[in-house]
Amino acid sequence: MTAPDPYKKLLVQNDHMCFACGPANAAGLRMQLYAFRETVVSKLVVPDHLRGWSDLVHGGVISTILDEIMSWGAIHLLQKIILTKSMTVEFIKPVRVGQSLQAVSRIVEKQKDRQAVMEGLLYLEPDTLCARARGEFALLKPKVALRLGIVSNDELQNILPD
Repeated sequence: MTAPDPYKKLLVQNDHMCFACGPANAAGLRMQLYAFRETVVSKLVVPDHLRGWSDLVHGGVISTILDEIMSWGAIHLLQKIILTKSMTVEFIKPVRVGQSLQAVSRIVEKQKDRQAVMEGLLYLEPDTLCARARGEFALLKPKVALRLGIVSNDELQNILPD
């Protein structure tokens, strides 16, 4: 998918194997992420091999999309490495494999420098809301994330280049 204009593409290493955003994971979603002002978005199509019942996208895959978009929203907008603490998902309308989707995240609340609450929305393009999530994320300083082995130095420079 091409970048929605005027969004800025967020960089993910080419050899990254994350199921949700890793371009090197042939079995994954390969979400491409873009930022604009106070949101992070991804346009995607869920492939056929991630179906659940009939031609519906599996609820776990929808949850993964929402977790990923909220995670990258927190990483980019707060400039922190994060870990998901908890999330709730509301499934509103069925999502089918092969449909053009847009996932969007934004900050709901930042609680000091240790935690943030994010919202994730999944739309059937152009504007039919299919699922909504709310997640709590632990915010880690880069040095702490390195010490805990959550990211490597190279990944850290790629994720938080400033």
